[in-house]
Amino acid sequence: MLSIGAFAQIGQVTHRMLRHWDSAGLLVPAHVDEFTGYRSYDPSQLDRLHRIVALRQLGFGLDDVALVLADGVDAEQLTGLLQVRRAEVAREHEEATARLVDVERRLRLIEKEKAMTSIEIVKKSLPAVRLAARTTVVAAQPEVAAVVGPSFDAVARALEPNQGLLETPIAQYDAGEDGLRVVVGYAYAGEARPGFEVVDLPAVDIAVCAVHHGSMDRIGESWQALHTEMTARGLVPSGPCRELYVRAEPDEDQSDWVTELQQPVTTA
Repeated sequence: MLSIGAFAQIGQVTHRMLRHWDSAGLLVPAHVDEFTGYRSYDPSQLDRLHRIVALRQLGFGLDDVALVLADGVDAEQLTGLLQVRRAEVAREHEEATARLVDVERRLRLIEKEKAMTSIEIVKKSLPAVRLAARTTVVAAQPEVAAVVGPSFDAVARALEPNQGLLETPIAQYDAGEDGLRVVVGYAYAGEARPGFEVVDLPAVDIAVCAVHHGSMDRIGESWQALHTEMTARGLVPSGPCRELYVRAEPDEDQSDWVTELQQPVTTA
């Protein structure tokens, strides 16, 4: 018999792993002392240990490992499991490669300009959201400021006295041949009422997002910085952009406003 220490050393695993696999029923010790709880293993169990380690190194979860060890899968099923794992590894490799490219690009930027990027962007999914909203089409970007605030005010008045519905203000901007379509509203789960329409914004698989601090007068600079970073990462817009107004108190001073910029993207 081998002590747990000797067995772990030969298999190059930790005591913690062996105890975990014991609890999961994958590798039960050949003997457990009833008084001390000390585990001992039979040398023949090294084959099973090696198979567990090999399957775990391939990235299989404990449930799949248990199936394979119990001969609960045939060759065809095992092939299917490996194909799924191959796709997962390929995706992980693609993501790691993209991260490496971004790290190298940032290093070159710092070496060249001795500065970090002007804005940090992250990739994430966006949930579907239903808005109590108003839609306006403007001919040019400078007209947006005159539309957004009054539209929010109009929807808020229509939702009174349910002011609790005003916690998630969102604006979506969609450029088209007839101008810029601006949808402004609040997250809403009810039915349409006079004073606003119900607009469903679809879920987005991947969006690049950044945070703008302060006045709306300079939000264009943040959008420009986001699009510069987005292009550098080989991404292109795939849908209308959104602004989520995380903190936007209705007063003249916008110095402490916080706005998340959200741009759906796909790979170029």
